[in-house]
Amino acid sequence: MASVTGTSFSVTAFKQSPVLGVGARFSNANSVSLSIKGRAFPSLTLQSRVHRFQVTCAAKPETVTKVSDIVKKQLALADGTEVNGESKFSALGADSLDTVEIVMGLEEEFGISVEEESAQAITTVQEAADMIEKLLESKTA
Repeated sequence: MASVTGTSFSVTAFKQSPVLGVGARFSNANSVSLSIKGRAFPSLTLQSRVHRFQVTCAAKPETVTKVSDIVKKQLALADGTEVNGESKFSALGADSLDTVEIVMGLEEEFGISVEEESAQAITTVQEAADMIEKLLESKTA
């Protein structure tokens, strides 16, 4: 069971079932942090899906920073150019070849291998960082 202080949001997971039982009530929660079994999730996104809510965990800030630095390097962006999790590759001037080079840089930096279809689905720095953390987690499992 997990709960968040300062809001009225709670999550309950049942061990005997692969399906999570989720009960949620919230009141204007813009930012939420959560810790489950000692693992901290720096931010959560709540997405409304026809009276259901999906909670997704964002990548660690240091992963987003590394991805931002690689994107800046691959696109040869000026030092003052701000790149953050919400930055879209296309808005930064990346074409499809640039995106491939960014993914190759990420693979080299993090020691991962990204499947082609996954690479094509990445459009923002945050999506890239989230994918990297999932790949790293499955690599260590």
